[in-house]
Amino acid sequence: MSYAAVVVGSAFVPSLPLYPNATPNPNGSLPSPNNTSNTGGVGCGGAEDPTQNTMKPTVASSSSGFKWRLVIAYDGTRYSGWQYQQSPPTIQCIVEKALTQATKLERKDLLLVGASRTDKGVHALGQVAHFITPFNYDSLESIHAALNGLLPSDIRVQEISPAMPEFHARFSAKRKIYHYKIYNDTIMDPFQHRYAYHSVYKLNAAVMREAASYFIGKHDFSAFVNASHNDRVRDPVKNIFRFDVIEMGALLQLEVEGSGFLYRQVRNMVALLLQIGKEAIPPDIVPMILASRDRKELAKYALSAPPHGLCLVTVNYNEEHLGLPSGCPKTSFGRHHTISKCKLPFY
Repeated sequence: MSYAAVVVGSAFVPSLPLYPNATPNPNGSLPSPNNTSNTGGVGCGGAEDPTQNTMKPTVASSSSGFKWRLVIAYDGTRYSGWQYQQSPPTIQCIVEKALTQATKLERKDLLLVGASRTDKGVHALGQVAHFITPFNYDSLESIHAALNGLLPSDIRVQEISPAMPEFHARFSAKRKIYHYKIYNDTIMDPFQHRYAYHSVYKLNAAVMREAASYFIGKHDFSAFVNASHNDRVRDPVKNIFRFDVIEMGALLQLEVEGSGFLYRQVRNMVALLLQIGKEAIPPDIVPMILASRDRKELAKYALSAPPHGLCLVTVNYNEEHLGLPSGCPKTSFGRHHTISKCKLPFY
């Protein structure tokens, strides 16, 4: 099985709409939610459905509409995580407000969903989300520019692309990559303090690397999950494909790639590696704690690492979820501004 990563700077592959019969606005402007028509044909690469040729699209059902995929980067310092709440504000709340202004749709119609519900203070370079509109666009550059014009400067939509009806930002995800940065020197670099945890203890990267290797593979991570009042019971068995400890001068970057992660799992694994790096406990304590399947066992040795060192970097999907249909607008990566002539006088 091959996977495609949705990351900053990657090429999104436009996908199928949910409305096969709606007509795009010819001028690329933001159309009215009611600006749809019955063409009786196949639009945007969708399969023809004769039972729907005379039906006008509505936004009443999540299975109706055009689906759009976003890649979002954000500095999570000021926000209470991804998941929607109005006060204190979250990333989802702010993005939805921008979408409602740009599309003139209600929150209940947009059905915005994120791939990862990052925690308070956690950052992202490649958060993926999807939303639905009852209308198509013939170009995504205008809606892309509008969204970034409405969003605060610490949240950016990096890419916007059409998505297939079966694509789901969260449930279609196959792999995720997180980075955790540790600044390991006596004095903190002021340019790193928002994005890296400062450890004044000299860390042994070699033993951290050895300990991290014990996480690789399929394990029950019950000992590394925090209880969450707003989450359903999830399968504690996750597959970790790699866990690298990379030295970059004073900066240690921990890179973990897995099939999925439980609530605060990454920060709890990092916390244990920090204790091992300090040489307070041996590397082979990792399999012992994993085998216990008991969060209280981990609590004897480490608390969760602070959130600001953590960043969601990449979300990977099966390539078939990112297939290329005909008739849809191209992926927008933003646009450069140009001027026709120099506005400054020559001397």
